[in-house]
Amino acid sequence: MLNITNRIDRLPTTPMLRKILFLTGIGWMFDAMDQGMVSGVMAAIGKDWALTTGQLGLLGSAGMLGMAVGAALSGMAADRWGRRTVITSTLIIFGIASGLSGFAVNYQMLLILRFLTGFGLGGELPAASTLISEYSPTKIRGRNVIILESFWAWGWIVAALVAYMLIPVYGWRVAFWIGAVPALFAAYLRKAIPESPRYLESVGKIEEADILVGKMEQQAGISVELKSHDTEMRSRENKVRVTFLDLWSGKYIRSTIVLWVIWFGINFGYYGFVLWTPTLLMSNGFALVKSFEFTLIMCLAQLPGYFSAAYLVERVGRKKVLSVYFAGTAVAAWLFGHAGSTSEVLMFGCLLYFFSLGAWGCVYAYTPEIYPTAARASGTGWAAAFGRLGAFTAPLIVPVIFSTYGEQLGYRYVFVMLTAVFAIVAFVVAILGKETMGKSLEEISGDAETSI
Repeated sequence: MLNITNRIDRLPTTPMLRKILFLTGIGWMFDAMDQGMVSGVMAAIGKDWALTTGQLGLLGSAGMLGMAVGAALSGMAADRWGRRTVITSTLIIFGIASGLSGFAVNYQMLLILRFLTGFGLGGELPAASTLISEYSPTKIRGRNVIILESFWAWGWIVAALVAYMLIPVYGWRVAFWIGAVPALFAAYLRKAIPESPRYLESVGKIEEADILVGKMEQQAGISVELKSHDTEMRSRENKVRVTFLDLWSGKYIRSTIVLWVIWFGINFGYYGFVLWTPTLLMSNGFALVKSFEFTLIMCLAQLPGYFSAAYLVERVGRKKVLSVYFAGTAVAAWLFGHAGSTSEVLMFGCLLYFFSLGAWGCVYAYTPEIYPTAARASGTGWAAAFGRLGAFTAPLIVPVIFSTYGEQLGYRYVFVMLTAVFAIVAFVVAILGKETMGKSLEEISGDAETSI
């Protein structure tokens, strides 16, 4: 008998899957626009409101704290009420809070709005990656999630263009307004996204799941004579829920530890440099406009980073790609921190963005594959939430290093620290990581307790 999982895993790419991937990716892109423009806003608002580096660090961390809370709560919500509901509602929260940020009249108001923006953003990303992972057949699952994550690069490129062309002329408020409207429109478009069939099956809604998978089978020209197992029996079996404490039980603890280390490390390392890039470049003598220009060029390097990772992840495996790209990020961070000329800043900065964003894509592809459907969004959400604590911490530590060692020496020490973080994550993945390439989602979760 063919259940929902078997039927999805034998499908090719269908028009329905491409539509879901595109509509989910559009929202992801506008999320990235907001995050990308924050780095430009931090440099511009620091001048406008005469903020200290500590205040700027808190501004960056407020959004990250919101992302941590949003990720933890939305993951559990997605396992209870569905992936589709969460990715739509969180994008609405994000869009409204981002738009209101442009009307902030003081620093305190902006801090609160950045927390709410982060709440929406942090809540959406784990649920969205879970949705795409569950809709994708085994042979293209990792690639599809990385393609989803590649929309982040387009958002950053647009954000860099806005920062470069508009913020110096019209001020930082316009950045938030430009990001809010299309985000809300993307939330409206997401009404056309159906619920995950694997989730519907897990809560006993077998007929709804059958209809959705049947549409994709019809598009692929595949007929099914005998579909799913007995509905009543599977409804009883699949309503079993996995709690937060279960994620730390003997069956899942090794995978949970690896995921939490990965998420904390990549968030700490990535947001340790990306939110501060224009500000760090300005401290090294570059003008505001020039720092935006350099950031735009570096953002372009994200695309080949994503696409190369998407190609390799289905050929050499998640574990190898994660290890190599984290190690590459560590080397690039060291070189960027020791760059001695303009050409070196650009070259090593592009390498930093190439490897770090390729690693990000792999992380989003890898994380939902570890847990069973009943706990997939919760497990992903909790890992992302813990990771956002790293993103919260990094923007606070950077100004401390600057104030302790001064701008020139502090700039170098920041990237020495980030190099160490990325190197540790690469080591953990290489030693403890679990290979998931070529396995069905249920097969992976069933093997969670086995040695790697």
